[in-house]
Order: sequence, then C-alpha cells, then structure tokens
Amino acid sequence: MLSGVSMETAIDIPEGVRLGNEKLILVTEPAGVKLKSLIEREQKGEYLRVKITGGGCNGLSYKMKFVADAKRGDILVRSSGAQVLVDTKSALYLKGTHLDYSDKMVGGGFKFSNPNAKASCSCGESFSI
Repeated sequence: MLSGVSMETAIDIPEGVRLGNEKLILVTEPAGVKLKSLIEREQKGEYLRVKITGGGCNGLSYKMKFVADAKRGDILVRSSGAQVLVDTKSALYLKGTHLDYSDKMVGGGFKFSNPNAKASCSCGESFSI
C-alpha cells in the first residue's frame, strides 16, 4: 500500500496525477450514465476535464471537455463510473460540488451544484464566490 492506495489503484493513475475523492466533485448516477454515452460517441478521450475560468455573467464559469490524457498536477476523481480531471486551481472553487444530469426538455442538461457559490446566473453556467 502506498499512502492508503493499493498498488492496483496506483498503477491506474497517470504519472504526476493525484487521486482525489468525491469530496472534491461528485458525479451523480444520471450524470455518470450520460458521460459514459458521450465518451463513447465523441471518442475524444476517457477523461472529463472540469475547469473554472474567468468569465460569464457572474465572474466565474464552468468548462467541461473530454480529454485523452491527464496533465501533471491534475487531480483524478472517479465517481459513478466517470473519471474527472481537475487542475489544482479549479479544485479550490469546486470542493464539494455535485455534477448532475437531467434529460428534461426544459431545464435539462448537466448542472453543477456548488456549495462555494454565493450567487449564480439563471443558466447555471457561471457563479461568483
């Protein structure tokens, strides 16, 4: 065991990447199912990168994209079958966030529930702290 991680798990972690947990970001079961289908369809990589960038109507916005490789310093969180990569700067803003998915006609899609956000816009794509 390496710092509480079995050798089998450690082998699956790309070099220079730390293993995180669902206290950083939790993917709900519906979101995990949708992400799996999108990964298969898009064929751009097996990881979902979640990043916080400046912009949006509230100052910060969520960005998501599929990537094939992790970057040195990333944090890898495995949740509901999804493999989520978060850079260390974005992790400061995401701690405790849930990523959910709904297929409703109105208000459907991916939705972030971030306990750190003091305000968010009606579209749910930007927030402020």
